[in-house]
Amino acid sequence: HVQLVESGGGSVQAGGSLSLSCEVSGITEGTNCIGWFRQAPGKEREGVAAIYTRPVMTYYADSVKGRFAIWQDNAKATVYLEINYLRPEDTAMYYCAASRGSCGLRASFFDSWGQGTQVTVS
Repeated sequence: HVQLVESGGGSVQAGGSLSLSCEVSGITEGTNCIGWFRQAPGKEREGVAAIYTRPVMTYYADSVKGRFAIWQDNAKATVYLEINYLRPEDTAMYYCAASRGSCGLRASFFDSWGQGTQVTVS
C-alpha cells in the first residue's frame, strides 16, 4: 500500500508561485507514475501533470503548460509540482496520486491518493 502526503499549498495573489510536494512512502515497489490532480468546488477532478519515473517522461494539461512543472527527487521519495504565474482559476484542492500501471492525466490510471493540499489564488 502506497501512502502519499501533499504539502505546500496556501493562499497567494495572482501572478505568484507555489511549490507543492508529494511525499511517497509505504510499499512503493511497482509504482511507476505519480500524478497531480486538482478539483475546484462544483467541478470535476482534473489531471494537471504526471511523471513517469523510469524513464522519466512528463505529461501536462494544456491549461497549465508553460506554467506548471513536475519533477522528482528520488533520494527524498518526493514529487514536486512547481506552479508559476498563478491565476484565480487555479484555485482548487490539489491531490497527488500513484499508479502501478499506465501513466497520464486520467484519474482511472491511479489507485492511491493523498488527502490534498489547498491552493487559493486571489
